[in-house]
Amino acid sequence: MWIHRCLFALLQFLLVVRSTPTGFPSSGNGLWYNKTGVIWSREWLPVGNGYLAATTPGGTTQETVQLNIESLWSGGPFADPNYNGGNKQPSERDAMAGALRDIRQSVFQSPTGDIDNVTVLTTDAGQYGSYAGAGYLLSNLNSTGAVTKYGRYLDLDQATARTVWTQDGAVYQRTLFCSNPTRACTQHTNFTSSSSSTIKTLPALTYAFSSALEDGLPAPNVTCLNSNTLQVRGFIADPSMLYEFLVHASAPGGTVSCTAFPVAFGTPPNATIRVTGATKEAWITWVGDTNFDLDAGDEASGFSFRGPDPHDTLTSLLAKSTTPSTSFASILAEHIEDYQSVTTAPFALNLGQTALLDIPTDVLMQQYQIDAVGNSAGNLYIEWLLFNYGRYLLSSSARGVLPTNLQGKWANGIGNAWSADANINIQMNYWSADMTNLDVAKPMFDYLLKNWAPRGAYTAEVLYNITRGWVVHNEIFGHSGMKAFDGGNSAQWMIHVWDYFDYTNDVAWWKSTGWPLLKGVASFHLDNLVEDLHFNDSTLVAAPCNSPEQVPITFGCAHAQQIIWQLFNAVEKGFAASGDTDTKFLNDILVARGKLDRGIHIGSWGQLQEWKVDQDSPTDTHRHLSHLIGLFPGYAVASYDPTIQGPVAANGQEVTYTKQQVLDAAQTSLVHRGNGTGPDADSGWEKAWRAAAYAQLGDAKTFYHMLSRNFAANLFSEYDPFDSDPIFQIDANLAYPSAVMNALLQAPDVPTLDTPLTITLLPALPLQWPKGSIRGARVRGGIAVDLTWSGGKPTKAVFKVSDQAVPRKIQIVYAGKTLASLSTTPGLSKTITSF
Repeated sequence: MWIHRCLFALLQFLLVVRSTPTGFPSSGNGLWYNKTGVIWSREWLPVGNGYLAATTPGGTTQETVQLNIESLWSGGPFADPNYNGGNKQPSERDAMAGALRDIRQSVFQSPTGDIDNVTVLTTDAGQYGSYAGAGYLLSNLNSTGAVTKYGRYLDLDQATARTVWTQDGAVYQRTLFCSNPTRACTQHTNFTSSSSSTIKTLPALTYAFSSALEDGLPAPNVTCLNSNTLQVRGFIADPSMLYEFLVHASAPGGTVSCTAFPVAFGTPPNATIRVTGATKEAWITWVGDTNFDLDAGDEASGFSFRGPDPHDTLTSLLAKSTTPSTSFASILAEHIEDYQSVTTAPFALNLGQTALLDIPTDVLMQQYQIDAVGNSAGNLYIEWLLFNYGRYLLSSSARGVLPTNLQGKWANGIGNAWSADANINIQMNYWSADMTNLDVAKPMFDYLLKNWAPRGAYTAEVLYNITRGWVVHNEIFGHSGMKAFDGGNSAQWMIHVWDYFDYTNDVAWWKSTGWPLLKGVASFHLDNLVEDLHFNDSTLVAAPCNSPEQVPITFGCAHAQQIIWQLFNAVEKGFAASGDTDTKFLNDILVARGKLDRGIHIGSWGQLQEWKVDQDSPTDTHRHLSHLIGLFPGYAVASYDPTIQGPVAANGQEVTYTKQQVLDAAQTSLVHRGNGTGPDADSGWEKAWRAAAYAQLGDAKTFYHMLSRNFAANLFSEYDPFDSDPIFQIDANLAYPSAVMNALLQAPDVPTLDTPLTITLLPALPLQWPKGSIRGARVRGGIAVDLTWSGGKPTKAVFKVSDQAVPRKIQIVYAGKTLASLSTTPGLSKTITSF
């Protein structure tokens, strides 16, 4: 019986083991499969360049590519000319000022320090809309016979998706990628035939556009712009945003013809492209855009965000990529060079993995298991792939005009979960950018400056009665009004702004973009803070506030207080480099910071309190870790300094905590928060955040246990892994690299430029990663780090200070031992080999 079971297991193994498809990277840096994808969120493969994105199931004679344009949105001012970003009207300003005073009084006078609602401040979101899919591109290859030797893969070394198969004695390959330099996507089909094959030229290809497959997308006009170019023009709704695609076909040695069909009554025009007689290859290149204009999001433009018809821009872009002398090889080479210059050239991680080239990725994911406490080995190869995949997705979605959203730039259907918007979770998307040397964040900051700040100034004035600075409640199209109370989260985004400058010391950018953003938000919070009249301890608090997505509406929420404290520190640290001469503003910030409640309170059961009033429940397993933002990605907890942050006012008394007491309280809260599978959610992002937090505490076992959860066969992060068609939510994918890096290399921020920056090597290295290396990591102060380790211990660490860096005091630590203390200077290099 035992022999029969073993033979059966061997047979099952042999059935799934295949060699990787032709062309799969020898490094193993990719995902591959021996069957086509069916479920979009679990099995299709993504490509993108920031401006455009696409997903492919890997079809053969019939291929269906789902398309995306980064700015295609179903709502906003395009859908409603009276859309005002969910804000109150100017005539309501006095009423809102009175309502806010009443709310604060009610909060402070409440015995429990909270109230039921602040609905008087909220406004219906109206035509908010959703990020939307842009239709499907259908390709039909007129080949016959049985398909054999099938494989499809995503090459993370070259940012290409490929499908290969054999049919009628010919080997076919279809390649898909989106190039950032050209702002275009390309799908290439080629073949090689055996001597016995009757296939001598590429079989006929037909290309068509379909809106019917995109749930809810109205049929556009599809016409022939010329003999080899398909033009697709439509609206996402009526009325709504205009979008356009231009699809150009190239066929060396062959003929390309575009054919328009007679228009039937009540149906829009349609057309297809046909390619015949191509010698060995043919390809299509498409460009796409909308009439969205980020520069039209200010008062002078009526907050319309409406730009010109995209057609002229698209024809110009297409012309650059489709000249008669342009070869597919040159387009591909340009794309690969650009992609690698941003992703793989500056940085690399090795976890000591061995590429498992004979087992498809979906099978590896089915086999991936970690026991309840993270003891057993998961799969080094999969963990390495997930890390690289996160950086791939960020680089492929962040380099456009808009920041990467809740689904990157990949969305299926015109209505997506949570609108796939730019809300709080999106901040996770950029956690890994600076630390892994992925310089893709500038479009996000331009978006904040042009999309949020103008309307946010209106919101500050009308809703909060504040005439300087700005505040938004984290949405697109200048949706700055309060549609669901969160107290205004702009301060959290401004920590990203400071981080970018702290890593790069890009002074020109800081003066033009970073400082104006930081100063605007700090000005708002300077005027919005009020004295705590509940405990009457003279501290300044945010009121009302809530801890994002938690119920109590109260005052002095730990999340808000910690972030505002860090924000005010960033003002002081960045003032000199800004060139600003407004010393009164700086002095006002310093005075307010001195009175600010720091958001650090230890409660009755040893927890770090989520609110200033001790009302945390030890059974609360809420998905958010808002009060632990100072542990990670912030530093109010991680770098707690009692000489700077203490003493703490608590119930009419002053208490001085040690750093260890604060860290212990954070750990108590983290443990009680659960493993991210609570009744309110089961998503990947909450586990990635927990993993990073445990790494910050040096808990390698729990870090590893939390890390690789909720990932599908295509490695997309799933919101509910038990759903047959789960929601794709990209923040876990993009947070994954930051969690890994936080286990390998830590350098949390510090409150002043004079405070030594502590760089800790391998603070939470799991037993499963005994050897490995990092090349090109970055930490604050413009410092690059190369690190190797073996036997669970570092063997070499090299620190190189940028020529643009400002002098900083740093200390390098491993296993509680200080290896070096030094003052950095531009160009300094330090190598450590003794540990």
